[in-house]
Amino acid sequence: MDILKRAEELHHLSEPHYNCAQATLVPVAEDLGLDGQTMYRLTAQFGAGMRRGSVCGAVTGGLMALGLRGADSRTAAEFQRMFKERAGALECAQLLQKAKETGEERSAHCDRMVLTAVALVEELTGEKK
Repeated sequence: MDILKRAEELHHLSEPHYNCAQATLVPVAEDLGLDGQTMYRLTAQFGAGMRRGSVCGAVTGGLMALGLRGADSRTAAEFQRMFKERAGALECAQLLQKAKETGEERSAHCDRMVLTAVALVEELTGEKK
């Protein structure tokens, strides 16, 4: 399965809507043979920075995906460092503000965050599909 393609596909669905955490975690979970609907429900409240502009849903979904793949705490820390380096922040509110300042539409911005997180999970776990 092409996990990046699947993440983008899920994030573009309007019904049901997949938030950034869901679109990041579900493809990895499905690739491991886990139930996508269970993962969808698990991550339901992690979108929009845990519904309060906190940590980006793509980051929380990415950390969960790393956990599913058995990554250790060093790998999780490296994921966060690399995400921040590539995206500019870890917090949803800060990321959205940067997007607004550059004129990037929210949907395009969130797509980019999801694809960044999924690519990093693949890169750090060596499971590029």
